[in-house]
Amino acid sequence: MKLIAAQATDAPGLAALHATAFPAGAAWSAGTITTLLAMEGVFGLHAPGGFILARRVLDEAEILTLAVHPAHRQQGLGLALVETSALVAATAGARVMFLEVDEANAPAMALYTKAGFAQAGLRRDYYAPGRHAWLLRRSLEA
Repeated sequence: MKLIAAQATDAPGLAALHATAFPAGAAWSAGTITTLLAMEGVFGLHAPGGFILARRVLDEAEILTLAVHPAHRQQGLGLALVETSALVAATAGARVMFLEVDEANAPAMALYTKAGFAQAGLRRDYYAPGRHAWLLRRSLEA
C-alpha cells in the first residue's frame, strides 16, 4: 500500500472522503483541509480510501483527523496511516503523539489501541454536551 504526502490540491478529494467517514455536520471542508495543510508542522498522508492529517510542534505530535471510507475499513489502511504518521512525526523530532477520539467510537479505540495508544485523560463535552472524547497518548521513542 503506497501512502502519498497530501498537498493542498488534494483537499477537495480529501474533504469528499472525510464526508464518507464522519456524520453529517462533522465532516471537514476542502477549505479547512487546505488551511490546515498550510500551517507549519502539519502534514498529511493519503491512499485510495483514506487519509490522515497530523501536526508536529517541537517534540509533540497530534493526529488531527483520520478518515477511512467505510468500504476500505478492516483492511489495514487505518493502521498504516497511523503508523506512518507516527514515523514521520518521530523522524521530525516528536517524542510523543496524542489524539482525541469519541468515547463511543469502539472501532477507532480498537485501532488506536492496536497502534500503541493508551488513555491519558477524558475531555468532557469535547464534541457536544454529553459527548466526551478520550485523550490518547503514544510514545514515539524507541
